[in-house]
Parts: sequence; C-alpha cells; structure tokens
Amino acid sequence: MKLLLIFGSDETYNLIAMYVKPLGFELIRYRHVLKAMDNIEEIDPTGIIISAEDFPRHWKTLVQFVRTDRPKETTPIIILRGENFPLDETSKAFYLGVSGIVSDDLSNAMEIDRLQSILSRYIPVEEKRKARRFRPEEWSRLDFLFTNPGNRKIITGSVQSISSTGLSFRPDQPALTAGLALNTELEECSLRAGDSILSPVCRVIRTGRNISMEFISFPGQENDVLEAYLEQLPLAEYRNSQKRREEVPATG
Repeated sequence: MKLLLIFGSDETYNLIAMYVKPLGFELIRYRHVLKAMDNIEEIDPTGIIISAEDFPRHWKTLVQFVRTDRPKETTPIIILRGENFPLDETSKAFYLGVSGIVSDDLSNAMEIDRLQSILSRYIPVEEKRKARRFRPEEWSRLDFLFTNPGNRKIITGSVQSISSTGLSFRPDQPALTAGLALNTELEECSLRAGDSILSPVCRVIRTGRNISMEFISFPGQENDVLEAYLEQLPLAEYRNSQKRREEVPATG
C-alpha cells in the first residue's frame, strides 16, 4: 500500500511518518504538487495527504485532478490544515471530494486519532493493531528520560503518548532542552514499561512544548518487550476501570 505525502515541511513529514508507517504503508513524498500530479498514475497511491498550509492554492487542483478517476472509496485524500484554514474552505474541500481534514497541530492526540481513523478504513486489522497509540494513565507505569547531548543535562518529564514506533514527551524543565535540534539522535535514553527498563536510541522529529521522538533501535529483544507491554494495556485498562468501580461505595 502506497501513501502519497505532499509536504513542504520536513518537520511535518517526519511527524506524520512516525504515525502512519506502522499502518503498513510505503511512504512516497513530494515537495511540489504539480510533480506529484504528473506521477499519480505511476505511483497509484492507496491514499494521499497534502498540506493546505504549504499549498494553500494547489491542494484544490490536486483534489479535483485525482477525483476525475479515483473515487473516495478507493483513494482517500486527507487535508492537513493550518490555523488559518477558513470555514468556507472546509465546505469546499468536502464538496470536491476530500475524505477528511486534520489539523497540522499533531501534538494534539485527538488529531492523530482522527488521521489514523480515516486511514484505518483501508487497512487490514492485523496491521492496525501494531499502530495503536496509547495515552498513559497513572497506573500504566510508563516513564521516560534522556540526556541532552548538547549540555549533558538529564531531561525528565512525562510521556504524553506512545506507540511501538515512538513517543511524545513533555519535559519538566523545557529550558534544559535548549539546543535540541530536529533529527538529533539520543543515545542515552531510559524508558520504563511496567517492570522493564528499556534503553532505546531515539531521533527527535518535533520540538516545542512536547518533544516527539521515533525509536531508531533497541538493544537485544527490547523492542519485543515494549510491543508485548503495549498489547496488554487495553486489558490492563479494563481491569483498572473495573477495580475503580468496585471501590466506589454504594449509596442509598
């Protein structure tokens, strides 16, 4: 399955790639809309994501071009909108045949959920399972810290979301992350997943209030340990909710 990504921003591409690669797509990126249109037949994409922020005029041209012979049911098109995307443009997008509109503020977990939900209608169940992203609760015992290679400071904070391919992290002291650039590789990381302490090598793919990272590698079989832990989280969540209900005192 091929997913065509049309972005000018490297940062946006890297972040999107972290969340859609596990769905089983082969990612093909273009920085120019017209070049992408010239190669649509050759690429034959399963889906398309285009940034309206990067291409405020050309995204409509692309949608109209694709919809001349590729219906929504076979080739979903998702628009990644910026802050100033007008309401009338939203109406026009759906009229032209866009499958969904997602904010480019991908630090918002709801936007990632919306993106994956649109794409998941076209993906086998077995592949969707691996891509699931979790938002930790107090009981889930997920913690992360790393050493900033620039100033050698240990950065602590909280895990905002995690999947088998990466995580979003909010540092306790953002000032200590000064100088942390995109694509920086972090070799001194510690990830707690339940009773296990893992040591992934990570790459920074987004900076800001939340720092997004992708896992590059794990020692030995640690990646399998993480995947096994994430797979049992839904059952653990159910058991925890049952326990909370049982602890609520009866009234009346």
